[in-house]
Amino acid sequence: MNSTARPRTTQRLSGKVSLITGIGGGQGREAAVRFAAEGATVVGCDINGAAAKETLAAVRDAGLDADIDSGDVDLGDPEQARLWVQGAAERHGQLDVVYNNGSAARVGSIADLSIEDWRFTIRNELDLVFFVTKYAWPVLIRSGGGVVINTASAAGWIGNRSVPFVAHMAAKGGVIAMTRQLAAEGGPVGIRAVSISPGTIVTPGTAEVLAVPEVRDALVAQSLIPRLGMPADVVSLAVFLASDEAGYITGADFVVDGGLTAV
Repeated sequence: MNSTARPRTTQRLSGKVSLITGIGGGQGREAAVRFAAEGATVVGCDINGAAAKETLAAVRDAGLDADIDSGDVDLGDPEQARLWVQGAAERHGQLDVVYNNGSAARVGSIADLSIEDWRFTIRNELDLVFFVTKYAWPVLIRSGGGVVINTASAAGWIGNRSVPFVAHMAAKGGVIAMTRQLAAEGGPVGIRAVSISPGTIVTPGTAEVLAVPEVRDALVAQSLIPRLGMPADVVSLAVFLASDEAGYITGADFVVDGGLTAV
């Protein structure tokens, strides 16, 4: 099987209600299809409602179904986050998995990044993880526990000479730190918390950066595995972490970067 093929499913998420944010494309779309195929009840949304509809179509094309909001849901707004989580809990009666995948960043160096772009990135990569998790937390407890999976980034671990990611790096470093604290607070109430730190993954969010051949080539050259990552590389790990097979794993960050951070 090649690295981008979709693995055979095992129904390892049967009976689990899984919130997945940023479901409109890339890792979120892959997660919607994979989690549903593994037996989860998938509840998803995206800031781009039209893209979310396309994901629902992809899930149905796979012979599956999901509860995907067709409107534009801005989880960087705490009230929209609260209403979305509350609605999911009311419809399904429980929450078992919170997969904080959604994010949006603006690129710039410390010298050039505007204050507006800094605040945009922190809002859409750090604040929204806090909001969704905050409102899901009591529901997870009432459901008997569960797992929070946060999408961080290799950018939370290392600097990058190819792309000036100062705000993105600060936000994703914050996600990794927040995850560890969530694990500490979640242990006594049966909630696990983990993060995944992808390297360069081919998604709609990275399309603009990867469209520059020099940048793309430089990013590939920095990895021990000489290719860019694909959404399936990340989501395959997320499926395992969401399952009961990972029941003794919490407070850890898992790097999926082709060896970028190893050198």
